[in-house]
Amino acid sequence: MSLLSTSPEPIRDHSRRRIQPRPRDEEVYRRGLAAGLSELQARILAGRLHGHDGPLEALTAPALRYLNHPEQLCDARRGAERIARAVSEGEHIGILTDYDVDGITSHVVMLRSMTELFGVPATRLHSLIGHRINDGYGISLPLVERTLALKPRPSLVITADCGSSDEPRIARLREAGIDVVVTDHHALPVEGPPASAYATINPTRPDCGYPDKTIAGCMVAWLMMSLTRSVLVEQGVLSASTPKLSPWLSYVALGTVADCVSLGASAANRAVVTYGLRLINRMESACWRVMAERLGADSVPFDAETLAFQMGPRINARSRLDDPYAALHFMLAEEDGVARQHLQVLDDDNQARKALEAEMVESARALARPQLEENWPALVIHLPEGHAGVQGIVASRLVHSYGRPTLVLTPATAPDMLTGSGRSIDALHLRDALQRAHELSPSSLPRFGGHRGAAGVGVPLAEKETFQRAFLQAVREQLGERELFPVVWTDGPLAASQLGLPTLGELEALAPYGREFDAPLFEGEFVVEQLRAVGAEGNHLMLELSCDAVVCRAIWFRALNPGEAAPISLGDSVRCAFKLSRNRWKGRESLQLMVEHAERLREDTD
Repeated sequence: MSLLSTSPEPIRDHSRRRIQPRPRDEEVYRRGLAAGLSELQARILAGRLHGHDGPLEALTAPALRYLNHPEQLCDARRGAERIARAVSEGEHIGILTDYDVDGITSHVVMLRSMTELFGVPATRLHSLIGHRINDGYGISLPLVERTLALKPRPSLVITADCGSSDEPRIARLREAGIDVVVTDHHALPVEGPPASAYATINPTRPDCGYPDKTIAGCMVAWLMMSLTRSVLVEQGVLSASTPKLSPWLSYVALGTVADCVSLGASAANRAVVTYGLRLINRMESACWRVMAERLGADSVPFDAETLAFQMGPRINARSRLDDPYAALHFMLAEEDGVARQHLQVLDDDNQARKALEAEMVESARALARPQLEENWPALVIHLPEGHAGVQGIVASRLVHSYGRPTLVLTPATAPDMLTGSGRSIDALHLRDALQRAHELSPSSLPRFGGHRGAAGVGVPLAEKETFQRAFLQAVREQLGERELFPVVWTDGPLAASQLGLPTLGELEALAPYGREFDAPLFEGEFVVEQLRAVGAEGNHLMLELSCDAVVCRAIWFRALNPGEAAPISLGDSVRCAFKLSRNRWKGRESLQLMVEHAERLREDTD
């Protein structure tokens, strides 16, 4: 089909998204072709690996040989030796992790390593996971008090996915005679690693020579447990035949995908996710088997999207709304029946999270409109009745809709304080912007942390407007006069002859896809042959789209709000941005298009 004299017409005012082709690195494109990749595969790499001069094979053929040795992590040997001493001398050990998927999977890696490989009795291990609402992020004061109240009290606390910005609480533990080994991946404060920590293992340390700064917290935890095993073998505490930690990479794969760390130029992250998925799809652990049962036989084999959009949200939902231990117990369950019970709890929470999210997103959109009208470079949304557990998801929805960095603030448990989560766009380093806002107004941002794409904040209610001004100034300093709007970046068109499963096979050969290595998205012009609303709330569209006599089944999730008319009609000519997906049904496979955006086309009258 050729509609040369057509122009797009936005179909909804609040979704003025622009379809644009991805910029491509022509050198990467040429290298891809020279390496024997297809034109389409070379195109996909060239749109994602700008300036990449390393070997493409490390990214297109992920392998564990691309993992760097843990001793390259600053403080790793010191930390591993302290952990080994605690193991060999029978000390009580606290495992303190964040409550999200990265933290929970880190917890599983450390707990299973300790009990199953190092021989530490479960009675000498203490799981310390904060409650998002009651305790807050990281080594919070309530967690410190809980640790100090333990009997017997641990003499060593190992953190994962947190701790780099918690010097005052670490100092309190140290004063009580507790050593703290921090393992983390979040950016450190300007004053550097926490001075009171026995060791701080974090690849983002300025003095750390570890080559990959993008690894997730669970990967740092896995590396530390691997090095601890080596130390215990060196000391003769363990035999050289003690199994290595390779099986735990299934958990690291889940945490890596769910925490949205880079799957672009990171050979390590790509290798871990690839190998971890191979382990997961053996279905040897109850958590994987029961999840496959819940999703249906056609969901197997799992891929990175299964981890990102099925497992991750269920585990995160628990920590968003309640205490996170059900998620930990689900991951650790040895029997399917036990895992099934815990998964039901996670599922129920996920459904509650979705309802809460929908309500908060509607309120947030209303508050965003005046800020958009004034062309603010970022959105700062205060929801006085909002739930802190859903802040990040709501922020993500607004970034997707409006193409601007977004912070969502809700009441904190501490009186007269707000807590917030932020999500960013590619052009803005969010954690750096918050650092600058803190420099501009320290009292209005006493606590913050995170990384480029996501961050958390604590803001005094009385200083909300002061913080807002400082944050907007920091964002402007980074972005300059850049025009901001929601963009749908595509990898260009596909010929009608490419709309088939063989093309999907070409794309799957480059997996895994994730942050900074987005799943391929294409654009094309189609005629709407069939459409109907589907889903419990009737907000998805099931479509049949035709292009040059090729008819494709398609689905467009969240195409319309409940009760509103469909944005496109039967017989319309539309321009779509879409992904290719493999639809499995009763053992049969067919191609399905996943529509991300659509614009009705109209003929020019000029």
